[in-house]
Amino acid sequence: MAPLFGFIGLGMPEMIVLAVIGVLIFGRKLPEVGRYLGKGIVEFKKGIKGIEDDVDLGSSSSSQQVEQPKAPQKMTASAPKFEDISSPSESSPKI
Repeated sequence: MAPLFGFIGLGMPEMIVLAVIGVLIFGRKLPEVGRYLGKGIVEFKKGIKGIEDDVDLGSSSSSQQVEQPKAPQKMTASAPKFEDISSPSESSPKI
């Protein structure tokens, strides 16, 4: 029998074994896991739809006047100021 998912190599026996393992692991929480999985898929699809809408809006606004980017502002960085430390021979105690 040919595997259902040829690129993964999962046939019907492997899928049944995975389903049994899933039921043993999740047990009573299986409906809750399914609910969370469904919500995750819905949120993922909403996110993809939002990205597609942004891309569509971006391509339609490209035919309109596009605001030119502003030139970067000059920023002056100040280096930390250190005090001069006297030479070690002057500050070391004499024995």
